[in-house]
Amino acid sequence: MCDMARSEHHPFRFPVAARYAGMESSPLKDIFALAARKDVVSFAGGIPDPELFALEDVAACYEWVLTHQGHRALQYGVSEGEVELREQAARRLARDLPTDASQIRVTSGSQEGLFVVAQALLEPGDVVLVESPTYLAAVQAFAVHGARMIGVQTDDHGVVPEALDEAIRTHHPRMVYLIPTFQNPTGRTMPLERRQAVADVLQRTDVPLIEDDPYGALSFTGSTWAPIASLPGMSERTLLLNSMSKLMSPGVRIGWIRAEGPILDTLAVAKAAISMQSSVVDQLTVARYLATTDLDAHVARVSAVYRERRDAMATALAPVLPAGAHVTHPDGGMFLWAALGEGYDAQVMLADAVAAGVAYLPGWSFFADHADRSTMRLSFVTHAPAVIEEAVGHLGGVIERHSRA
Repeated sequence: MCDMARSEHHPFRFPVAARYAGMESSPLKDIFALAARKDVVSFAGGIPDPELFALEDVAACYEWVLTHQGHRALQYGVSEGEVELREQAARRLARDLPTDASQIRVTSGSQEGLFVVAQALLEPGDVVLVESPTYLAAVQAFAVHGARMIGVQTDDHGVVPEALDEAIRTHHPRMVYLIPTFQNPTGRTMPLERRQAVADVLQRTDVPLIEDDPYGALSFTGSTWAPIASLPGMSERTLLLNSMSKLMSPGVRIGWIRAEGPILDTLAVAKAAISMQSSVVDQLTVARYLATTDLDAHVARVSAVYRERRDAMATALAPVLPAGAHVTHPDGGMFLWAALGEGYDAQVMLADAVAAGVAYLPGWSFFADHADRSTMRLSFVTHAPAVIEEAVGHLGGVIERHSRA
């Protein structure tokens, strides 16, 4: 597409193509290619271990749907989403936030949810405030719609409320995008006090929140965090995105947005413009899965495995990181975030790392601006501890070589 945009005579020249310029080098394009390589242990993508999928339960749900609702499952659906799924999504959300099915709009994963939100809310030139760093695909989704991203200072507890307040007064954003729980890419979680301080800023400045929560159930401690949307006064000013990708299966591509008020109709129109509907058979299968299986028990089993893998990666990294490096130790989710410090460039190091049989995602791509090129994101969920330990050892050799470069 970018080549088309650069060609003066190509019949498919159009202005929006320029917004994709440079995205052919996006790390997102490389994640799955690296994961498929047999000679590389990839920590680049947040790719669940397929051995942990509840395959028999999922297969039984598909079989039931096709046997009992087959004609409907294979037919067109509605843009808002099938009512059974919206009811199940509302039931899960109601644990923390009063929700009914009418407040749910189904998407094809939370990634499409970001595009639906951008389509519904953004106009070229709008400012979106994001954490620094933030989820790189969100930056791309908003940028494609012409928005300008501004990174807001963070610390080990998430976005800094005072910095958010100042950025709002300076840049007058259309919205704020946050991942408060087990954030991608850092793994950080906002404590309750920080969430309340952020909510106070947003209410005082009257700026809407896009709250992305695909990882919140993957807790390693048994503790869970209610979304910012559940705080007093926040539900009507927050679009809350959830996904089944990290809990059930990423291949099913089912998620949802919770909203209140007139924006619900706008979201349905935006969804219809993008993809008309999410797969009906997949929606009904996810609804059946949520209604008949113990998702919480499955997530607890998966989280216990992920906790062991986090520990294996943290233990292996400790002796190979340079003095002064900083690495996060998340209480859940899928990612560690390492900042190697001055003099290191994780992008430059990547080719040597891949040659040594290990891959990660360079951290620069997660920044809307002022990127720290010494950073890297490492996902610990795909591989067993022994594989992680050996691969991190190879990575340590690469780090050591670059420390002398």
